[in-house]
Amino acid sequence: MPRSLSGRNFLKLLDFTTEEIQYLLELAKDFKRLKRTNTPHKYLTGKNIVLLFEKTSTRTRCSFEVAGNDLGMGVTYLDPASSQMGNKESLEDTAKVLGRMYDGIEYRGFDQNIVENLGRYAGVPVWNGLTTEFHPTQMLADVLTIEENFGRYKGLKMVFMGDARNNVANSLMVVSAKLGINFVACGPKDNMPDEKLVATCREIAKENGCTITLTDDVKEGTKNADVIYTDIWVSMGEAAELWEKRIKLLSPYQVNDEVMANANPEAIFLHCLPSFHDLETSIGREIHEKFGLKEMEVTDKVFRSSQSKVFDEAENRMHTIKAVMYATLK
Repeated sequence: MPRSLSGRNFLKLLDFTTEEIQYLLELAKDFKRLKRTNTPHKYLTGKNIVLLFEKTSTRTRCSFEVAGNDLGMGVTYLDPASSQMGNKESLEDTAKVLGRMYDGIEYRGFDQNIVENLGRYAGVPVWNGLTTEFHPTQMLADVLTIEENFGRYKGLKMVFMGDARNNVANSLMVVSAKLGINFVACGPKDNMPDEKLVATCREIAKENGCTITLTDDVKEGTKNADVIYTDIWVSMGEAAELWEKRIKLLSPYQVNDEVMANANPEAIFLHCLPSFHDLETSIGREIHEKFGLKEMEVTDKVFRSSQSKVFDEAENRMHTIKAVMYATLK
């Protein structure tokens, strides 16, 4: 059992020990059982939290709101137009005001420095719902999903396909190093994670008996993989003009039947969502009209296959976020 996480910020997984991450995963399992059996668990009644969203979201917002309500807390949502943070009021002043009114603050937006400064000035726990650099709450849900399918995570091979510089790839590399998962970033050579972060993760990985591998070779990278993971090719907040360039660059790293066949027979597919695997979205139809693609980072066949665990993964956001909030607020 790690030392108490009460009062801690949850900004990036580099701030947490292996034992602390494992503790949060065990808490999440407990909360999932309580939710599935309709057992009340309003352990934080009387507390209030605020959700600061500079980037919109389905899963992150719903996970925090349902988790907060299940725990008995009041929840306030502030969208990009509902807060003066950085506009008429400084980040420091906003953090100090909200810290006087709320017991916890979630932030989803842009630069990691923003959430770090919120955590520095608020005086209450601050949780990172996503920044440009890291996405730590997603990682807990991913690892919980992996463990549910394999009964373990240590020693498995996880491959991220595509733009390995993004927040999801960065965070997968960190959580893999912390938990003993062999991580492979498989994508274009110029789209690999920051060298300093790679070096840090490799040092952590040595301590936990796993490896960090960077490759642009799809066959070698995905060979005998247990988990194949991908993300959309143009992230939220990036310019739409990037689509043509990213499609040319990342199409060789699409997750398809050939990729899944090269992995282990029992391999699973994960995606943090949303996904462009068909023409049922306005962006998907627009890309189809411009470039003729019916599917992008993953084929519809793989996305809908029995190997795809994306909706289990999405549900697990709620249980793991609940664990983070409870552990830091109890």
